[in-house]
Amino acid sequence: MASRVLVSCPSRFLFLMLSLLVSCFAVAFAGNFQRDVQITWGDGRGKILDNGNLLALSLDQFSGSGFQSKNEFLYGKVEAQIKLVPGNSAGTVTTFYLKSPGSTWDEIDFEFLGNLSGHPYTLHTNVYTQGKGDKEQQFHLWFDPTADFHTYSITWNPQRIIFTVDGIPIREFKNFESIGVPFPKNQPMRLYASLWEADEWATRGGLVKTDWSHAPFTASYRNYNENGCVWSNGRSSCPANSPGSRPGGAWFSQELDFRGKNRVKWVQRRYMVYNYCTDKKRFPQGAPRECNMS
Repeated sequence: MASRVLVSCPSRFLFLMLSLLVSCFAVAFAGNFQRDVQITWGDGRGKILDNGNLLALSLDQFSGSGFQSKNEFLYGKVEAQIKLVPGNSAGTVTTFYLKSPGSTWDEIDFEFLGNLSGHPYTLHTNVYTQGKGDKEQQFHLWFDPTADFHTYSITWNPQRIIFTVDGIPIREFKNFESIGVPFPKNQPMRLYASLWEADEWATRGGLVKTDWSHAPFTASYRNYNENGCVWSNGRSSCPANSPGSRPGGAWFSQELDFRGKNRVKWVQRRYMVYNYCTDKKRFPQGAPRECNMS
């Protein structure tokens, strides 16, 4: 795994300013946790607060906690502002992801792998189709994700999956079924989020264990927003058309323009710490087919 690479001060300053400007517009018409989600496990460790505007998950040595959206979607855009576990969070995993049920599930992941105080969080992304993943990319963020809330978004449409942080795209996974690469398109998915303990692998491959003297660990979510084609009674129903867009709204046909592609390249060049496409130990016969497509 590559070490973290910092950018020069002027370039870093400009990027941070861009991030702040974009984040001001990243969340619109936020949903309400009381209306849109349900806490599914944790025996009271997950709490909906502030009239449904805030949701806190906690983890101690006995249990973590989690919630899920009440709706299932076949394509959609989900986002939330998340403030991660501060301090020594080694061994903890905070998640925000889409997943279908069953043994051959589809899944689109944001996972935040905790670390020792002063070390960077690892943002882990992955895409599963019919129960098979192995498409991991990991990043160190350009800010402290424990000091304040930041916006994390997944856009899933028939042609691509886009991961964004504070409105800045960090990864695009395209539909390359034409060359035999599976793409999640047939199974409706629900939004899930959780805080749990995985110290056998989460921090430096399991070398750093959870220090329970810092428990309970807490991660907070706010400004949750879902906009998708809701699955019900065996069919999906998309929201009304937005002006100039396809059914479902602008996200349904969203793609990265030249500027967006350059932002992805910029983030990946400076902050990516693992890319399955370049892992020769896992893929000695060559990178998976989609890695060689533009």
